[in-house]
Amino acid sequence: MENQIANGAVKAVKASALNCIDLSSSDIHQSVSLLKQASLDCGFFYVVNHGVSEKFMDEVFAQSRGLFSLPLSEKMKLLRNKNYRGYTPFLDEHLDHENQVHGDYKEGYYIGVELPEDDPEPEKKPFYGPNVWPAPDMLPGWRDSMEEYHRQCLEVAKAVARLVALALDLDIHFFDKPEMIGEAIATLRLLHYDGQISDPSNGIFGAGAHSDFGFLTLLATDDVVGLQICKDKDAKPQIWEYVPPIKGAFIVNLGDMLERWSNGIFKSTLHRVVGNGQDRYSMAYFIEPSHDCLVECLPTCKSEKNPPKFPPILCRTYLSQRYYDTHADLNVYDEHTK
Repeated sequence: MENQIANGAVKAVKASALNCIDLSSSDIHQSVSLLKQASLDCGFFYVVNHGVSEKFMDEVFAQSRGLFSLPLSEKMKLLRNKNYRGYTPFLDEHLDHENQVHGDYKEGYYIGVELPEDDPEPEKKPFYGPNVWPAPDMLPGWRDSMEEYHRQCLEVAKAVARLVALALDLDIHFFDKPEMIGEAIATLRLLHYDGQISDPSNGIFGAGAHSDFGFLTLLATDDVVGLQICKDKDAKPQIWEYVPPIKGAFIVNLGDMLERWSNGIFKSTLHRVVGNGQDRYSMAYFIEPSHDCLVECLPTCKSEKNPPKFPPILCRTYLSQRYYDTHADLNVYDEHTK
């Protein structure tokens, strides 16, 4: 945990000490205080006793491993569609164009809010629509597990959002409104890093440095370290710290939209994944406001002396651009999908 591989050598990188919030606690004041402190400091914290059982998380991890263990030819039949649902191959995503020589050394699988194929919403709301599901006889119980995990994660994200509202001096249910996360864009992404050894000095990463696009991210991970955060992106040189996994806990981080909402008070922090030669599995759950939400400075976060730092922007506009900028053109896969 204390080491990072670079140029074939090992240099010390410390582990970050993050606040841990117990979602079952009756002491709301303490929970809000811990969240606010973490949000001002680094934008990352743990949540425990969140209602998703360790047994179920282990089951979903097992199902995720089952998918990624399929032959590439089978996984390419599940290739992501234009609405970012389905399988993403190694190197498909390129998060840090400035420092990465290739895309990320990871494969993934997107699962979003399910809508039937004949529903008109996906034309107007590109992050809704039908998911891409493996055949039931290939991975029995896979869809049921993923849909239930998606549902449970949504409840956890809403509970965290209520603490965020209180930390920003808003009504506890501020973010529950339909235009906020009452009709959220909620996306589960399964991830597999295949044991590639990262070499930051030569631009090779499991996942390049980036901030998350939306509101909040819940990350469940196995016991293999790899996630690193940089609390001060403008520092020269940047200082990276490992985030140790905690069994059964979610690692939560704040996204770009919350940074914009809070006028930069709360941080959307740079993070990356550095591979150490071991296979690593994680499951990221991204929650964003509704497609039509106008993300603009919150009333409690601005004043005459502190005017809004970011222009208002529609959620769907911001997300669509960020996804487009970081994913390969689907045409590059034509020979695999014929």
